[in-house]
Amino acid sequence: MRLPRTRPRSLAGQLFAMQVVLIAAVVAGCAVFAYASGSAQAEETAARQVRVAALAVADSPSVREAIRTPDPSAVLQPYAERVREDTGIAFVTIMDTERVRWTHPDTSQIGDTFLGNTAKALRGQTFTETYTGTLGPSIRVVTPIRDDGRIVGLVSAGITVDRVSSQVREQLGALALAAGGALALGGIGTYVINARLRRHTHGMNAAELSRLHDYHQATLHAVREGLLMLDGRRRIALINDAGRELLGLGPDTEAVGRTVDELALPAPLTGALLASESRVDELHLTADRVIVVNTRPVVGGEQRGTVVTLRDHTELQALTGELDSERGFTQALRSQAHEAANRLHTVVSLIELGRVEEAVDFATAELELAQVLTDRVVGAVEEPVLAALLLGKAAQANERGVELVLAEDSLIDDGALPPSLAQRDLVTILGNLIDNAVDAASEGPEGAEGPAESGAAVPGPRAAGVPAGRARVTVTALADERELLLRVADTGAGIGPEAADEVFRRGWSTHGAGRGLGLALVRQAAHRNGGTVELDAGPDGGARFTVRLPLGDRTAKSEAAGARAKEVTA
Repeated sequence: MRLPRTRPRSLAGQLFAMQVVLIAAVVAGCAVFAYASGSAQAEETAARQVRVAALAVADSPSVREAIRTPDPSAVLQPYAERVREDTGIAFVTIMDTERVRWTHPDTSQIGDTFLGNTAKALRGQTFTETYTGTLGPSIRVVTPIRDDGRIVGLVSAGITVDRVSSQVREQLGALALAAGGALALGGIGTYVINARLRRHTHGMNAAELSRLHDYHQATLHAVREGLLMLDGRRRIALINDAGRELLGLGPDTEAVGRTVDELALPAPLTGALLASESRVDELHLTADRVIVVNTRPVVGGEQRGTVVTLRDHTELQALTGELDSERGFTQALRSQAHEAANRLHTVVSLIELGRVEEAVDFATAELELAQVLTDRVVGAVEEPVLAALLLGKAAQANERGVELVLAEDSLIDDGALPPSLAQRDLVTILGNLIDNAVDAASEGPEGAEGPAESGAAVPGPRAAGVPAGRARVTVTALADERELLLRVADTGAGIGPEAADEVFRRGWSTHGAGRGLGLALVRQAAHRNGGTVELDAGPDGGARFTVRLPLGDRTAKSEAAGARAKEVTA
């Protein structure tokens, strides 16, 4: 039969037992020390008391006069008894130089020889000793009686050891009572403190607390979500590695102990972290990331705080944008298929009517019109991702009655963009700018009070064959040795100077709630690649957005790539 496993005593219980033993040892040690010092002090007090009495008797003139009489005992015995009773000592014995007693508490002992040492007193010294006499062990003082310089007698005053011990026992009783009170008070205080500790540690022992700490540290470093714990003063009490990364804090940055407003975070994010109420799945932007913030205040404990979780939404947001683009492409292809079917029916009908030449002319014109933008984009933009994006956005814009035009000076050679420039960031930047411009252009110069999501677009240079006044978006894509320039303009209503700084803030939109993220993502992607975003007025009064992304020295990059290729070949 297996015995049940005994759970180790909790940390609070161990501390309680240790503290009780420690207090008991301290109190016992103090009691022993007090008893020893009290005994020594009692003996010293008794010796001092009998010494004073003996010296007072020896210096009394009446004693010297009584010694000169034929019967000294008749005068000295009553005197010695009065002194003994007044001082509370055990005996006062007056004797001659031959040690014959003249006085004694027991009158039957008068005339007998004094039991004790007298040699030092006969030589004129006063001394103290512990000696066993007729009354038992006693602490006694013996001193000479002088008359005109001669020693005419001796005085011995003493107190019994039993009386001294009884005094010490009385003191020890009071000391024991005080020690018991101190032990009880210490025990109660220790119990109260350890009960509070037991509540805080939830009854766990030291091994469990250590294991919990190890799990806690491992979890903090393993979890991919950012975790912050703020104390009641909104100072960071704990932050894990993912939290540092999401907030842009380096591993060497001292974050613990700093307040949230010292971290130089965007104002909306700082406000969310400082808020006293809970926040659920709030979307916030930092310089390089889109993060989802959840906060929950700590309702228990002496000092309230806040627990914050952070999730990286950057890639998901980019994927959402790509999904929206793919959805737009699908809708555009569906519309194009429907339009192509209509045109094909027209060609077939013309042939059935016997108008073959008109059918050929109609099909040729449609083919040339559809091929113009494709040839223009493919010829100027050899970067496949950007070319595909422009063609897809052109189809979407056409469905909304907006003409997408590629500026004449656009040129991006194949291999002009370095691998370090993420294609996803290019899609984010150019895709959002074109979407916003198409929204603004479709509303027209007077169709809206402001831009669609980030602002209206401005009219660009009119391409051949594009009627004046038609909604249009002009895109410029140009890469040189130093930078990549992406510029998008439309024929929309434009942006007032007072809103120029607000368009890049998340949530700024003229289309209601749930919009206003596109330009914030554009600025974030540009910042992530070391670039800039500028807004100004186009030549036709609309808005024009210009993004500049540094490319570095392509010649140096090509030489470095060639050197690496030679090393691999060698």
